[in-house]
Amino acid sequence: MSDVTKSENTIIVTGGAGFIGANFVHAALKVGGSTVVNLDKLTYAGNLENLAALADEPRHIFVKGDIGDRQLAAELLRTHRPAAIVNFAAESHVDRSISAPDDFIQTNVVGTFNLLQEARNYWQELQGEAQSAFRFLHVSTDEVYGSLGDDDPPFSETTAYAPNSPYSASKAASDHLVRAFFHTYGLPTLTTNCSNNYGPYQFPEKLIPLVIHNALAEKPIPVYGDGANIRDWLYVTDHCRAILDVLEKGIPGGVYNIGGRSEKTNLDVVHTLCSILDELAPRESGQGYVRLITFVTDRPGHDRRYAIDAAKIEAEIGWQPEETFQSGIRKTVQWYLDHAGWVANVTSGAYRDWIETNYGER
Repeated sequence: MSDVTKSENTIIVTGGAGFIGANFVHAALKVGGSTVVNLDKLTYAGNLENLAALADEPRHIFVKGDIGDRQLAAELLRTHRPAAIVNFAAESHVDRSISAPDDFIQTNVVGTFNLLQEARNYWQELQGEAQSAFRFLHVSTDEVYGSLGDDDPPFSETTAYAPNSPYSASKAASDHLVRAFFHTYGLPTLTTNCSNNYGPYQFPEKLIPLVIHNALAEKPIPVYGDGANIRDWLYVTDHCRAILDVLEKGIPGGVYNIGGRSEKTNLDVVHTLCSILDELAPRESGQGYVRLITFVTDRPGHDRRYAIDAAKIEAEIGWQPEETFQSGIRKTVQWYLDHAGWVANVTSGAYRDWIETNYGER
């Protein structure tokens, strides 16, 4: 592995070819002089096309590899001498965790543990200001908190963990490991728990890109159960700004919840998407896209409601979302309309097999 110019602004980003990770890499390179070392295993959701615009960017260094590979992690840390690690790498889809949980334990729990071990070894060898300035930022999810009733207050940083799926349980385990490495070893960690993200580069297994993809393909738009499950929606670039802010201003050992203050039922989201598509890409038949909505059997253990109280990050860090759901969802639909080639490439082969496995019998 070739050496690079060391910089106090160098950060290692894991999972940086995935949806949120790639958006973060673009954001980190855009805001200043950071060098980003991007470690990604390139599973089905990791896509180098998400990083195509950075092909000639010398401050972006891509490395194909697994966060569970301790030898590789140690080599990257020794070579690039980063000031921070931002850990996005994770298996992240609830439905996949139900049908095949093994990968979730291996990546989200064992992988995070291995990365923490190497980060601790590296940090302990640093001296003076370099050691005190180092940060390990772990990106997690609101799903670790479980499910809310309709009248329950939103999740805060002190809400007890109650994960209900193999995915959320694996993320909860990784969060606890990060906490333990701070309290036991003093590793300066930060943890962020975000609500549902949406925006460019999201793999179309998740609700919003799946609806857009199926609608444009004149396929049924699947909605689980009665469609009344509630999520808080956060535009991905707002999330990336929040992570950068926490990286700069967060207190070691701190946990910060990041939400969009945009609670919507799944059915409301689907109807909004259909309405925007009716305007921007109307069907040849003249019928509205809502005609394609198909209610399917709910998934096991489907959490009813998530909501984030973002008061802490707003007060302590000074972050607030810039996009409303109305502005962000319109930008998202337009992006997918403008990037039909990207969608076609990521929805070939294995994607079709997954959709048939997950929705075929519902």
